[in-house]
Amino acid sequence: MKKLIKNANIILENKVINNGSLVLNEESAEIEKVASYKLEAEAEMEVIDAEGGYLAPGMIDTHIHGGGGFDTMDASPEALNKISEILAAHGITSFLPTTMTMAAADIHAALENIRQAKQNGTSGARVLGTHVEGPFISPEYIGAQNSEELAAPEPELLRDYYDVVEIVTLAPEVEGALELIKELHQNNITASAGHSAAGYQDFQQAYQAGMDHFTHLYNAMTGLHHRKPGLVGAAFDSEATVELIVDLIHHHQAVDRFTIQAKGIDKVILVSDGMEATGLKEGEYELGGQKVIVKNGAARLESGVLAGSVLTLDQAVRNLMEVTELSLPEIFKMVTLNPARKLNLDHKLGRLKPGYQADLVLFDQNFQVQKTFIRAKEITV
Repeated sequence: MKKLIKNANIILENKVINNGSLVLNEESAEIEKVASYKLEAEAEMEVIDAEGGYLAPGMIDTHIHGGGGFDTMDASPEALNKISEILAAHGITSFLPTTMTMAAADIHAALENIRQAKQNGTSGARVLGTHVEGPFISPEYIGAQNSEELAAPEPELLRDYYDVVEIVTLAPEVEGALELIKELHQNNITASAGHSAAGYQDFQQAYQAGMDHFTHLYNAMTGLHHRKPGLVGAAFDSEATVELIVDLIHHHQAVDRFTIQAKGIDKVILVSDGMEATGLKEGEYELGGQKVIVKNGAARLESGVLAGSVLTLDQAVRNLMEVTELSLPEIFKMVTLNPARKLNLDHKLGRLKPGYQADLVLFDQNFQVQKTFIRAKEITV
């Protein structure tokens, strides 16, 4: 079965095709054709009229803990499936369920559940692997993690799951971190600096060992001072990529603007850091066994510390459209091609291009999600 999407403004990595057409092939699960003109429908081809809406590659969230009342650490197929459905409804077609600093047995249960979800599939966004956030982090920048379950960097905790681990957030200054970073790098796993008291020089050593990413830049790390550059300074003075939570709560909009300008479009990856309240009403929830209060769009522990977010990437896109003058290809690159490249999947994900996997999202003219397609099939949740 083939699908023809017509009358669409198609967002490519370097331009927008106005009133274009795109053909999906369910049998191959790939994009078959992208045209800058009106294509005629073939026999038995399903026709979808975009009505002047925008067609973009499916978005990829590389840092999300939960949604719909469920958390990755629930370690149940139901939890990941519900999270996948919430994400698909917001145009996210694949994701990395993200673990928390908890007991080793709990982390292992979550990782095994993620492995099964990657193999067996979900009814919404696809599981590409996992982002392990903690327990190898600093007690000084604990954020919303559980300080009672901190652990020294031990490769043994993760070795049995390297087939599904894509990113590991750790504090590079902690004893044993450099050895783990080297091993992760050798196994093509991204080591990311976060929840860390590291100074500028600490990161330089970690960078040489293979660390090349920053978890939610600015949050839970040493800040920039003109005589002590800290981790934030190290991020700007390196070729490493950075996560940015553009909910306009985690940092000021001016910070979003100058971070993107300083790092460059290709080095910024938008993430949600969403927790179980994503997609639900405000109220009381949990994150890593800790009480979280969601109020006025912010998720916080009782102490007032930010505890992830209730952001979704479609809202992050709309936020950047509002507070920057970036072009649509530039904005969408940060939620599609950039994360795909970080996961070494940019040969098949992150672009609207013939031969690429048919993961895409159709927005209306106000950038509200209308339809989400995963492997050429429309996802209805």
